[in-house]
Amino acid sequence: MLKIGFATSDGSAVDSTSTWCRRFDVYEVGPEAYRLFETRELGPAEEDEEDKIAPLAGLVDCAILNVCDIGGTAAAKVVKGIRIHPMKVAKGTEIDALLTKFVAVLAGNPPPWLRKVLKAHSPQAAPAWTPASSSPAPAATD
Repeated sequence: MLKIGFATSDGSAVDSTSTWCRRFDVYEVGPEAYRLFETRELGPAEEDEEDKIAPLAGLVDCAILNVCDIGGTAAAKVVKGIRIHPMKVAKGTEIDALLTKFVAVLAGNPPPWLRKVLKAHSPQAAPAWTPASSSPAPAATD
């Protein structure tokens, strides 16, 4: 199961930015279903640029974080520092609709970026897709 976080104030829609949101709903998502894992209340972000993403460390077990806004610098810091893949979605996007899409993608053939996320966050449960281009190179002969 993949854990996906949603920046939400009401539990029904993504309506907050990554740095100012205090409530995140975390769901476990698989190829057949999803379920609310827990709601997490995180501390306030600092004014300092470095400390704005520090509270997101409370979501370190999430593979993906859905937010309505995140800057390029903050996104890079979240990916590299906390190892969460942020996804910017339109403000007010229903969480259930996003979860339904995630289930459908996981049940099919996820894109390469998502396969990488799956492997990084749950190597024992990551699907064993092997693209044709990943075949070992032929041995060199003299």
